[in-house]
Amino acid sequence: MTALRRLPAGLAHPFSPVGRSDPYPAYDWLRANDPVHFDVTTRMWLLTAHEHCASALKDPRFSAALGQRERVRDDDLPASMLTTDPPDHNRLRAPGMALLGPAAVRELAAALTAVVDGLLDGLADAAEVTRDLGEPFATGVLARTLLVPREDEAAFADLARRASVNLDPLAGPQAAREGRVAMGELTRFLDAHVAREPGGAIARLAEDERLTRPEMLGILSLAVVGGWRPLAEMVGNALFWLLPRPEALAALREGGDELARTAVDELLRLEAPIPFTARVTTAEVSFGDAVIPAGARVLAVVAAANRDPAVFDRPGDLVLTRSPNPHLAFGAGTHFCLGAPLVRQAGALLLRGLAERFPAIRADGAPPAWAPVLVPRRLGEFRIRLS
Repeated sequence: MTALRRLPAGLAHPFSPVGRSDPYPAYDWLRANDPVHFDVTTRMWLLTAHEHCASALKDPRFSAALGQRERVRDDDLPASMLTTDPPDHNRLRAPGMALLGPAAVRELAAALTAVVDGLLDGLADAAEVTRDLGEPFATGVLARTLLVPREDEAAFADLARRASVNLDPLAGPQAAREGRVAMGELTRFLDAHVAREPGGAIARLAEDERLTRPEMLGILSLAVVGGWRPLAEMVGNALFWLLPRPEALAALREGGDELARTAVDELLRLEAPIPFTARVTTAEVSFGDAVIPAGARVLAVVAAANRDPAVFDRPGDLVLTRSPNPHLAFGAGTHFCLGAPLVRQAGALLLRGLAERFPAIRADGAPPAWAPVLVPRRLGEFRIRLS
């Protein structure tokens, strides 16, 4: 192990209450001065350089299964792709493609367009981004993906909202208990829904002989818990960057579908809703002079890697046309986010729709502040005007 280094005095720890609102100064210092950093506060190794994060996400010596078990709090997440390593991960991922892969998203194109059009049709001139736009967007996208009946959408949204606390590894004991209860309710809701669903991707998943019933429900639960809150918060995070930049909104209006999808990737690079990924080493790993021992808890801090100047020109700027864009907001390697095609497609539809329909869209009142939370990266109240 190299000599321990600490953040300079006056620089807030990125996981402290102050640092959570703006972790980037600490991330920048770590990446420049100690990119493979043993953090004495959390007793974890923090990787902040793009090359190290990408390597850890692809290297089988960094176990995702152990990383989830070593979260700060225990929970009863169903068996899923998130909590397994190959070969079990690959066995679960292949059936999941039928639900979230590129072909499945192409089949959903008309439904996603209808979700976005309906949401924008009903949007009031004065709106709060997460409540009035982000959460209904996430609910509509996932409800159509999972073929949840319209009459069940309100119950589905409530379960998704309450179960989303399971994303936060540092949630307090009471919140964690409530999250476990909500996860059980969500799993039972999905189980009953699958039993009623006569066809489509859900039925194909339920009939897949490679999966046990709990494993199938784990895939569905992961799609909800891993998708609903990040989708909801992605909207506000994106508008935070877009609204002060009229030229960016104009580019979205005029640039077509391809630019809109490129914009989604760039906005996720700048504000990844899931800012880090946990792993545990199964063997000693060296990055240059830094040696991470076996059994070490490691965080690949993708939010820091996504602003690495060694990889990204103008890393702190919004560049809608950035290509290639090797950001790690969707992860990398075998655990690359299965829902990435859905996020890109649905996000592009929404952002381009907002720019086209509401050319005068703007922030209403004081600039929004970042919430002092770790996961997901999100804003506090964010009010907008459409005209």
